[in-house]
Amino acid sequence: MPSSPAPTPTRPPTVADPSARLAAIYREHFAFVWRSLRRLGVPEDAVDDACQDVFLVVARRLDDFEGRSTLRTWLFGIAVRVSRARWRTNGRRRRREAAAAEAGAAEVERPHERCEARITLHRLLFELSEPLREVYILMELEGMTAPEVAAGLGLNVNTVYTRLRAARRDLERLAAAITAPKESR
Repeated sequence: MPSSPAPTPTRPPTVADPSARLAAIYREHFAFVWRSLRRLGVPEDAVDDACQDVFLVVARRLDDFEGRSTLRTWLFGIAVRVSRARWRTNGRRRRREAAAAEAGAAEVERPHERCEARITLHRLLFELSEPLREVYILMELEGMTAPEVAAGLGLNVNTVYTRLRAARRDLERLAAAITAPKESR
């Protein structure tokens, strides 16, 4: 009876076709990256470009991902760095937009309450410091656990909880200032 040839070893699909792996990550996580960038303060008209920047970094660094955190927290870390770079380079523009939004929001009544709530949330998030905003977005808006956030941002779990409490406190204070009557301002 003739012996069958020995099977040739194959590489796992994640290694054999890196472009397919990147495409799968893109399809699965694009919405998360887009939301995260927007919540981190990237202006809506620049979010698509920022997403492209994030996935360019992912394409270059995918082989370096060691799995010490979840893929989502790794992607969020990249999104944080991309948004920080955009914040630094677009500082003056951001300040002008925030001042215009603040002046207009106090006097203009919008017909869509949900849209207004989203705008107000983004405005309040921009008022938080970056460390507090990052933790708040991941835990409160994305539903991640404190250990996931800690691993993704390279923090101690207790630091994550401390930042979350501080973010909640600051957002409550900021929201109260917005809703206070004009006379008391």
